[in-house]
Formats: sequence, C-alpha cells, structure tokens
Amino acid sequence: MLKLLIVDDEPLAHQVISHLCLAHSDIEIAGHCYSAAEALTILARQRVDVLVLDIQMPVLTGLDMLRVMQKKPAVILCSAYQQYALDGFDLDVADYLLKPVSAERFSLALQKIRRRLLQPQQPTSIVLKVERAQRRFLLTDICCFEAYGNYVKVWQGQQMVLVNSTLKQVYDDVAAAGFVQVHKSFLVNKQHVISQDCTAIQLSNQRQIKVGSTYRAQLTRLL
Repeated sequence: MLKLLIVDDEPLAHQVISHLCLAHSDIEIAGHCYSAAEALTILARQRVDVLVLDIQMPVLTGLDMLRVMQKKPAVILCSAYQQYALDGFDLDVADYLLKPVSAERFSLALQKIRRRLLQPQQPTSIVLKVERAQRRFLLTDICCFEAYGNYVKVWQGQQMVLVNSTLKQVYDDVAAAGFVQVHKSFLVNKQHVISQDCTAIQLSNQRQIKVGSTYRAQLTRLL
C-alpha cells in the first residue's frame, strides 16, 4: 500500500485527487495539507510514499518546499502553469501534471512511481546546496566527499566545490552508487580508486587518503 499526501491550498484540488485515488486499490491517502509548512510537519512525523504537490501556494511554494527537503518521497507536481515543468524535473519529480488533472494522466503518473519504487535504480547524480542555489553533480565525476565542519567538500578531479550538507546526509544518498566511507571525514568513489594498501588509498586525482582504523574492513570492497 502506497501512502499518498495531498498538498494544495485549494480544497477543490483535494477533492479531485481524492476522487482519482479511488480507482487505485494500492493507494491510501495519508493526509491533506493546505500549506507547505503543514506538509513538512506531516512528512517529519510519518511515512509518505507519494506526494501530490501544488506549486503556487502562499508563503512557501511547492518548488521551494522541495528545495529545502533533504529526503523526498516520490513527487507528482500538479499545477495550472506549464512554465514550472523544467524546474520540477530538475528537482527529480516523478511527473508533472497540468490542472485539471485527468484520470488517465494521474494513472500514468502512478505507474511511473510504482516502477520507480519496485525497481529502484542506482542514482546517477546528487543535488546539493551551493551557497544559495541548488546544484546537480554527476556521481561518476566525483572522486570523493570530504567533511569540512558543517559543510562537505565535493572533489571532482582537482576541482573542489563546498556544499551545505553533512557527510552522513551525503552518504545516505550515494551509498547505493558505489561510494564507501573509509574515514570519518571521507567518502570515496570506488570507480576512482587506483591503488590501495592496508592503511591508505590513492584516487584518480592523485590524492592519497588515510583509511581510518574502524573502516579498514571496507578496503576489500574497493578494488
């Protein structure tokens, strides 16, 4: 059963989505929120698999809400305005529906989500906050992540970008893509490891990283 949360400041939109959900026996409505702030509170308290989200809402828009979320369920954006579609897909939404939402398009959106949840794919990128903007990084380009106080350094070859995150938050997003923690301050991309011994590894950017004693068991999974 997939738990679905409806977030829209218009009561009619809630009625429409609730009615469309009746045709899907595997969908359970987890709640109704009329603002982004209310939705963030619900998401912090309970599991939600699918978020049906309006864009233009007072105080905090749907897009703004997605930008501040570290962990997101599958998202279906619903809007009367087509011009926000690109922004939505940059934030990795499952689908973008124009109002009024038809039963057919809603069903197709749920099919996309079912495929995504039943056959999870290895992540290929990560979106991180750089100063005040969200930026997408291709994981294949990243040699390692380095903790730096309340920030993380993203190393792409010899280039470094400082992002607003913690190493744990990053690890939760990239572990499935072949990143391994070898030190309390380092996550390394296995594809960029070119040599290793019992105490250190060398990356493709020629950087050597000391392996922490509590992480040495990870070494067997690098090369």
